[in-house]
Amino acid sequence: MSRQIASKIKLCCQDITKIKVDAIVNAANNSLLGGGGVDGAIHRAAGPELLKECRTLHGCDDGDAKITKGYNLPAKHVIHTVGPQSEKPAVLASCYKRSLDVLRENGLRSIAFPCVATGVYGYDNERAANVVLKTVLAELEQHPDKIDKVIFVLFNEKDKKIYKDLVPKYFPGASTEYAE
Repeated sequence: MSRQIASKIKLCCQDITKIKVDAIVNAANNSLLGGGGVDGAIHRAAGPELLKECRTLHGCDDGDAKITKGYNLPAKHVIHTVGPQSEKPAVLASCYKRSLDVLRENGLRSIAFPCVATGVYGYDNERAANVVLKTVLAELEQHPDKIDKVIFVLFNEKDKKIYKDLVPKYFPGASTEYAE
């Protein structure tokens, strides 16, 4: 694994709705019409136009991803993905892979991910982080020139500790300092 790939990884603890990247990822439900947690925060910050556009998408299957504009967010786009409601590693991996596919398909180069499926969906945080980091590493190795930055947005102390411990194992040389 190259130092070039490790340099693309960032950890962040700020509000995902305030991050200026090409796309932030929304941990959405199947309807894509808003909800609690990250989903509700993104919908509130983006404004009513996001809900209006989401209605035209006709939902999203578990493990898939769909893109909308970012509207009132600093991010240009929102990539909505639906995590598994139980521990299904293949579905969780698909959330991250499909989000990165959608990023590349739209000519975008930077992305910020929340911890998908670890909130109300109940996926164990550490097991989820291992699936996520393995998946993102594989995607960056496969498409090293297509993605400039992947930010993992960490909301709670548990995730901060897990990612600080695991990121160097998957991305030797990556910074575990929190980006602003």
